[in-house]
Amino acid sequence: MARERILVADDSAENREFIITYILRPNQFESLEAKDGIECMELARRAAPDLILLDFQMPRLDGRGVLEALRRENLNIPVILMTFHGSEEIAVEVFRMGVRDYVKKPYTLEEMLQAIENSLTETRLRKEKEALTARLLNANRELHNRVKELNTLYGIGKSVTALLDPALLLTRIVEAAGSVTNAEQGSLILVEGNQMTLRAVKRRNEPHARPMNEPTQDRLAERAAESGVPVSLSPQELAPMRQRNPNAPLAVMFVPIKLSNRVIGVIGIENVTNARPFTDHDGALLSALGDYAAIAIENARNFQQLEEIKEREKTAIRSAFERYVSPSVVDRVLRTGDTPGAHAQRREVSVLVADLRGYSTAVESLSPDQVIETLNGYFTLAADVIFTREGSLDKSSGDAFMAFFNAPEPQEDHPYRILEAAVALQSAAMEANRRRGGTLVTFGIGVALGEAVIGSIGTQGAMNYTVIGEVVNVAKRLQERAEPGQILVEESLINRVRELAEAERLGELQIRGKRAPVVVYALKSLK
Repeated sequence: MARERILVADDSAENREFIITYILRPNQFESLEAKDGIECMELARRAAPDLILLDFQMPRLDGRGVLEALRRENLNIPVILMTFHGSEEIAVEVFRMGVRDYVKKPYTLEEMLQAIENSLTETRLRKEKEALTARLLNANRELHNRVKELNTLYGIGKSVTALLDPALLLTRIVEAAGSVTNAEQGSLILVEGNQMTLRAVKRRNEPHARPMNEPTQDRLAERAAESGVPVSLSPQELAPMRQRNPNAPLAVMFVPIKLSNRVIGVIGIENVTNARPFTDHDGALLSALGDYAAIAIENARNFQQLEEIKEREKTAIRSAFERYVSPSVVDRVLRTGDTPGAHAQRREVSVLVADLRGYSTAVESLSPDQVIETLNGYFTLAADVIFTREGSLDKSSGDAFMAFFNAPEPQEDHPYRILEAAVALQSAAMEANRRRGGTLVTFGIGVALGEAVIGSIGTQGAMNYTVIGEVVNVAKRLQERAEPGQILVEESLINRVRELAEAERLGELQIRGKRAPVVVYALKSLK
């Protein structure tokens, strides 16, 4: 059976055929093709694909034009951009326009498939959420109708449907059954697959009902469950049974618990010393209680499912944000629900851009798995350094990464923290070299201070918490000029920690897009 429908928009027939033949069809995705932007928009309107793989440069209407048209026509279709031009400026622009992911050509099958799966996550979760919401809405409508019809049982129904603990709920239903019918004993049996299980019981000499969990083969209960109508026996009808068994009840009634015409269990009541038979009125009361019980049981099950979903969402949030922000910030997100970047803001930040130097030479003789393991080791080292100082990690590219301080949590001492992190990063790299046998791998680091826009770029299914502004460009250019093991810092940040930092003035650096040159310092030490 086909999975999601994916539209491949690329002016190269060879590229389209490659994606469809080697990625989409083997993974059971339904595919559509468009050779230019105009054809892409026609198919987007007519076929409503679940995802668009979009080339940036196409005739008639390019990728930017397609993104603008999608947004203008409110076509909320996830987009993965494919292009040879992978500059940061293009990436930021297309993410602002709603692109979920950004894949640079040439790409591997695994990279494209992972991007597709990541971009479809939001669509799948939304469908699951809509299905669950529909079930809850149906249950609530049924509850509302029953409450209006059964005023005499309103108090009991309100109490029962408020319970979410399954054991407490089932015992309360049994107690309510005895209360509304004046029965001496009661029980609740649930239909679980092909088995009937006694889940709660109330004996005449016990003050309260107690939970149970044992199979039962009561013939009367089975008859009520199979027929879907109440089954009642009077003292006269039970007389032959009492002759064989003096402990048999004097009167008994079983009423099915139905949910959407499906029997999910049975409520039973008995009189063992009182010969009063149960009447049709008792049956009506129990049937009404059974309706409340059905909804309450379903609500309890839904609540358990929602709790499980909530735990999975917490795990997903922790997994997503622990890559970018410190554990303390993740804990606050899970505690308060205030997601970093939910509201964009402008704030002064300190930005660090670092790049591994000497890494390519160091791993020439290693296997691919060892190369990845070594690179991950240095990135883990960097994450530990940044997170222990409550900084935030942003995107990485190859063997470079960016970090920033004073966001999402304000940090008055962020200029000092980021320099301390830079020094610690170089020290940790040297220690890692020593453990690896003296391999000379270190970082070239650029650090800058300035105002930036802070927020989450992308969509709900593909968010990146980041900072945007001139300060990022300055830090990046300083990193590019830094020698291996060197930390280059722009003057305004040095001025904020003048008494704590020893730094050598190197001169001025003209940075593209910035009118005035940047005065550059080499950090020597930090108090």
